[in-house]
Amino acid sequence: MSLPRLFLAALPAALPAAENTTVPLGVEAIRHLRALRLKAGDALEVVLGDQPWKADLAELDRTRGVARLVAPLHEDREPPFALQACLPLPAQLSLFDELLPPLVELGVTLIQPVVYARSEFEPAKTAARMERWARLIQSACEQSHRSRLPELRPPMAFEALLAWEAPQKWVAYELATGQGNPPLRAEALAFTSGPEGGITEQEFAALVAHGWQPVSLGRSILRAVTAPVALLGAVQFQLPGLSTRGLR
Repeated sequence: MSLPRLFLAALPAALPAAENTTVPLGVEAIRHLRALRLKAGDALEVVLGDQPWKADLAELDRTRGVARLVAPLHEDREPPFALQACLPLPAQLSLFDELLPPLVELGVTLIQPVVYARSEFEPAKTAARMERWARLIQSACEQSHRSRLPELRPPMAFEALLAWEAPQKWVAYELATGQGNPPLRAEALAFTSGPEGGITEQEFAALVAHGWQPVSLGRSILRAVTAPVALLGAVQFQLPGLSTRGLR
């Protein structure tokens, strides 16, 4: 059984991480470990910045928690190249909550909310949810034992996708285009899909004109929260067969 993993803030430069260094735990981490019924002396894992560590609990009670670093973990569970999810803001923001955990578990490295024509975007409401989305991302990273937290960016207008730079750019589109799906290469991949109601014909034409390649995810019409997960799952399925030597 895997050990609990916590993502913690990097230590100050004046206090470099080393064996036997003690690290205070925040309120959420204390609550989580108590819910798991851990006690002082139990083993766990922590990630400080980008470095995973074996650790144990030096102290844990209702108000105070302290982890002690035991040894660095020489592992990397991250994908061999960037996987950039340019996600549509849905009409119901709660659907975005549903979308984030599986994408994080599947290795997405960057999350960029996008305001499509059929999105419902209210800046104040969306800004108020950014903190919640960051918590969902961290929780999914801890559950799936990721080595790094994905970057979460503020929402941007659809037009900014036309200037997006990546060696591979895919757009999931429900209508037949007569083209086969592009082959996956061992280079940074950006992908996008539409909100409820889909991408408009004008948006799709603009994306294709600016280098986005259409991909099909089957004959059925997928929900806005299903399409990005299906696409990233298909990417992960292909990763073991790619030559990614020297990439990072």
